[in-house]
Amino acid sequence: MTETSLRRGRPGYDQRGILEVAVAAFNEHGYDATSIGMLAERLGLSKSAIYHHVSSKDELLELALDEALDGLEGVLLEPGATSGRAADRLAYVLRGAVDVLTAKVPYVTLLLRVRGNTDVERAALARRRAFDRAVAALVVEARDEGSLRSDIDPGIVSRLLFGMINSIVEWYRPDGPESPTDLAADILTIALDGLRTP
Repeated sequence: MTETSLRRGRPGYDQRGILEVAVAAFNEHGYDATSIGMLAERLGLSKSAIYHHVSSKDELLELALDEALDGLEGVLLEPGATSGRAADRLAYVLRGAVDVLTAKVPYVTLLLRVRGNTDVERAALARRRAFDRAVAALVVEARDEGSLRSDIDPGIVSRLLFGMINSIVEWYRPDGPESPTDLAADILTIALDGLRTP
C-alpha cells in the first residue's frame, strides 16, 4: 500500500474511500458525465480535498480499472493456472475469474463498460484483450491435449465462457443465497461439462 493510499483527508476519507464513491458514480452516471464537482458533493468534500488524494478524474478511473484487471491478471500467475493439465488450469482460471468478479463487482462492472474513449480506457482494454488471449490459449491447449471438444472454435469458446462469467456483474448479489464458490462450481459444471470430450 502506498503512502498516498494511507493519507487521510477531511472528513475521514482516504484515497480508497474516494475511489469507492467515484466507482459508484461512474457506474451510475457514466465516466464522462461524472465530474470532480459531483464527487465532491457526494463526499461532502471540496474539490481540493479530492485532489489531495488523486491528481485527476482519469487517475480515479485508472485506479478503479487496475483494481479489476490486477485481480484477473493475478489469477493467471497463480500456481493452479501455471502447472498441470490445461483443462485443470482453465478450470482454475475460470474459478478465479468468478472469485474476482464476485469480490469486485463495481470495479469489474466499470471495466466491462469502458469503450476506449481515453488513453486510460484504451490501456485497460489492451490488458483485458491480453487476458482474453491467455484464456483462449488455455482452451487451445486443453483441446490439443484431448480434454475439450475439437469441433468448436477456441476463440468462440473463450468468448462464450467469459460472456457467461461477465454477466455475473448484472445479477449477482454478494448477500444472496449462493456463495462465490458455489457459483463458480455451477458455472464450471455448465461450461466445461458441455465442452469435455466423452
